[in-house]
Amino acid sequence: MSNKYIFPEGFWWGSATSATQIEGAAHEGGKGENIWDHWYQQEPDRFFENIGPEATSDFYHRYKEDIQLMKEIGHNTFRMSISWSRLIPGGRGEVNQQAVDFYNHVIDELIANDIEPFINLFHFDMPLELQNEGGWESREVVDAYQYYAKIAFELFGDRVKKWFTFNEPIVPVEGGYLYDFHYPNVVDGKRAAQVAYNTMVAHAKAVAAFRECNMKDGKIGIILNLTPSYPRSQHPADLKASRIADLFFNRSFLDPAVLGEYPEELIQILQEYDQLPITENGDKELLKAGKVDILGVNYYQPRRVKAKDHLPNTEGPFMPEWFFDLYEMPGRKMNPYRGWEIYEKGIYDIMINLKKNYGNIESFISENGMGVQNEERFAENGEIQDDYRIDFIREHLKWLHKAIEEGCNAKGYHLWTFMDNWSWMNAYKNRYGFISVDLHTQKRTLKKSAYWIKEVSENNGF
Repeated sequence: MSNKYIFPEGFWWGSATSATQIEGAAHEGGKGENIWDHWYQQEPDRFFENIGPEATSDFYHRYKEDIQLMKEIGHNTFRMSISWSRLIPGGRGEVNQQAVDFYNHVIDELIANDIEPFINLFHFDMPLELQNEGGWESREVVDAYQYYAKIAFELFGDRVKKWFTFNEPIVPVEGGYLYDFHYPNVVDGKRAAQVAYNTMVAHAKAVAAFRECNMKDGKIGIILNLTPSYPRSQHPADLKASRIADLFFNRSFLDPAVLGEYPEELIQILQEYDQLPITENGDKELLKAGKVDILGVNYYQPRRVKAKDHLPNTEGPFMPEWFFDLYEMPGRKMNPYRGWEIYEKGIYDIMINLKKNYGNIESFISENGMGVQNEERFAENGEIQDDYRIDFIREHLKWLHKAIEEGCNAKGYHLWTFMDNWSWMNAYKNRYGFISVDLHTQKRTLKKSAYWIKEVSENNGF
């Protein structure tokens, strides 16, 4: 690898966040309740230091100052999400004019500062009323989402050209319906499969609405957390374990999104264990027509797996883990705060896979990042010396650069996240931002990594 890493012209330098994680103003501006507002009221103890989504990082009131900081550190793009429960309180019906004004102001402010807005429609934040109807288990909710998407395209599509239907759609499946770390805390494999399937139907319906809007030079995509599954060894049992883990956690969304159909082997496994979702006539054609123009790739850590040591308990709920065990590779490099392995080459492996097996679809790294607890330990003269974050980003960028040199169609890199934000149950436990946020005063302070990324962006490389 050469010492100098220069990226293609027009490369997207920026960061990503979501509505619930930064906006705050949870009960202001006409916003309806979403599942996070509700769950926090029900079980505040499940959130780190009992910090809920009401105020978070107060972007709702401070977006002007924040967008100035984005410009200052060299962002030319920024991915955010629209809060469905803010735009259409209750999820259906009347559009909330205060929300329209807010999102218009944010979009216009970004564009005025030469930052292209990338807009995602759904980031884990189901309106409460729709969750009470069954959330993604319900086809009526799927139709409500299509209506919401259409409204968003009509309101903002004149200025926003990069749209995304979902961020990490597998996470509400895992969290809400398998592993009990998101509301509604259901543990049920078959319902999980239904939620996953209906989410992709919702995606395809939003894509159809987008194409009807006929937005010239607009693109619609999806953002997936792709985590390569590495086998412990080349033993056939380990290889099979990694292949099945890949089916459940990557291809379950990647294949329908990019290829327009589900992997046959995944269908067979679900069928064999009686976990198949209910489908409707016309879905197959809908999914085929719902293929994306662009793919956002979130990558944090690899998944290492091995053949199972013990037979699964078939009395227990059906789980993907019936087919593999997680493997802790000796000598792996770790982020001790998050308990996650750091494996920079994973970013290259994902890109090569997209090139070989997914038509080299236009893509970008839509999230990558490092969360660290008690970052104030690293402050000197009021500035957090987050060299560990700089190293993390630099080493991932080297592998991304190599992938691009080998012909991968990767157009940008967005860090998770711009400024420290609220991370669901973890609240503010681990900090991810280029910019630190003091929760008591909401004061923003640039970290060392912010100055570093400014230089990278200005030089389009390092």
